[in-house]
Amino acid sequence: MGIRRTLAAGSALALAALVGGAGGGAQAAAVSTQLRVDQLGYLPGEAKHAYLMATGPVSHARFTVVDSHGRRVLTGTAGPVEGGWNAAYPDVYPISLDALRRPGRYRLSVGGTTSPEFTVGSRSTMYGRLVADGVTFFQTQRDGRQVIPGATHRKPSHLHDAKAYVYQAPAFEPDSDTITGAGLTRSGGPVDAEGGWFDAGDYLKFTHTTAYGDALLYASQRALGGRAPRTLAAEARHGGDWLAKMWDQHTRTLYLQVGIGSGNSAGTFTGDHDLWRLPEQDDSDKTPANRYAAAYRPVFAANKPGGSISPNLAGRVAAAFALGAQVDDPGRAAADYRAATSLYALAATKSPPSPLITALPNDYYPESTWHDDMEFGATEIAMAARRLHHDPAPYVKDATTWARAYLKSDTGDTFNLYDTSALAHADLLRSTSDLGLRKALIADLRRQLQTGATRAAADPFHAGGVYTDFDVDAHTFGLLATEALYRQATGDRRFQEFATEQRDWLFGANPWGTGFMVGEGAVYPRCMQHQVANLSGGQVTGAVVNGPNSVDQFEGGLGDYPDGMVKCPADGSDPYSGFTGKGSRYVDDVRSWQAVEPALDMTGTAIAGAAFQEAVR
Repeated sequence: MGIRRTLAAGSALALAALVGGAGGGAQAAAVSTQLRVDQLGYLPGEAKHAYLMATGPVSHARFTVVDSHGRRVLTGTAGPVEGGWNAAYPDVYPISLDALRRPGRYRLSVGGTTSPEFTVGSRSTMYGRLVADGVTFFQTQRDGRQVIPGATHRKPSHLHDAKAYVYQAPAFEPDSDTITGAGLTRSGGPVDAEGGWFDAGDYLKFTHTTAYGDALLYASQRALGGRAPRTLAAEARHGGDWLAKMWDQHTRTLYLQVGIGSGNSAGTFTGDHDLWRLPEQDDSDKTPANRYAAAYRPVFAANKPGGSISPNLAGRVAAAFALGAQVDDPGRAAADYRAATSLYALAATKSPPSPLITALPNDYYPESTWHDDMEFGATEIAMAARRLHHDPAPYVKDATTWARAYLKSDTGDTFNLYDTSALAHADLLRSTSDLGLRKALIADLRRQLQTGATRAAADPFHAGGVYTDFDVDAHTFGLLATEALYRQATGDRRFQEFATEQRDWLFGANPWGTGFMVGEGAVYPRCMQHQVANLSGGQVTGAVVNGPNSVDQFEGGLGDYPDGMVKCPADGSDPYSGFTGKGSRYVDDVRSWQAVEPALDMTGTAIAGAAFQEAVR
């Protein structure tokens, strides 16, 4: 843990000689500094941004870059100041490393302050590693028999899910995930819900987030083709196999999730979030109160057999199946296509439920739009239809309808779990010849990028995401993905430097000096709220965490350590506290679900962002 704290804090040394005094003379004053670089690295020909944070104004701050042999390869001057971050660091100076083009490993220094090491390397090496490492996180999240031991020594878990019972949706206390009833009411089963992926740092499995993550794995596989790591196709298929279990083709039933988060108000049973343990312990847990949380987890359905399905779910799950049909072998592709079309046909587009169905409770993933998901589903089915020699025209027509509906009323977000329109638009552009629609789709891709670019222009670290809200890392990776989709569709490179700035921010060129994907660079989350990582002591490479969040989310502290949780950091310190600013805080602590809990959707968006950037030229 000492290495992390040293690097996160940087080398806060005095730069007295750089400070201009009052009046006509010069009076030395101590100014502490931090350096922020993209620890993932930079591409030879791209704009390369780094930042000097200072506790006071500095003038003519000279920087030096040395290579891995200690040889000076670049010098220059930081600045001019682009604004401040917080009261402790009121001055932030940009540093351009554009002239550094030779591949290699480097360090940046200003005075006595030195950055973590960074690389200059190829597009395929940089983004290829992110894709492969992101897939490693999905492998860690596997449930059931087909786990991959990996660095966390995973063992088969939740084998009783293979014969799980279906229950009626429970009632929850207002603004809570606590169930009000004394028990759960069985409504069917048993069904086979074994396998799949854990959603986040817990052991719940959601169709809503699995479909999103799986769709992005398939889309990444499609984009990379022969350059995709071998693990990518296998992992996408693993997710697709579980979705095939969640969709009962015979009864036309979609199962929504496996497990419950919390127990009930009467205290007669617990939920997944009430326990802290390794997942392989659940099958042998005989504690009566843990029956729903551990050994015999409930399954919940999204519809009655043959009944209508919330259109957000129907659209995105259909899209995942259809993407599978585009890249799978012919036998699997035919089954995927059949699942996609039959599921899509049950979408409740005439009378969508309110709120839209995502999870139990809905507040876990409060979805507000569905036209994007239906556009996504119809578009991907049309593309699969072409591959399998079916008529794509009805689905292109549907996709056009849903795209126009989205453009009319839903354009308030950018690409992430809650808005799939960017990928839907980009793929619909490959299917439609309607010039008016094509212009509108391109304009909306540009709108999403401009939303981020406008924010970035006003931020000293050029952040395009909202770092006082949840999912800033997912949104930022989404901007990275969207820029590649937009550039591929139009050839327009106007947002390319903006996309680079977003990658820089995600991997250390931010106020906290940390990357937000485990295993990338020198500084990254070490104390995630992730049960397997915490208890096994193994590194969950490739996991993407939520990232900084509003300071309001941390009011009242981080809470107590649940029974069984390993304290992390061991001394309870917070090396990032000095960098809280602009209403945003980042805490790398196992109790900090607000900042360092990883999830499928966050990492899936990172994989897509990296894959699309690697694929586009």
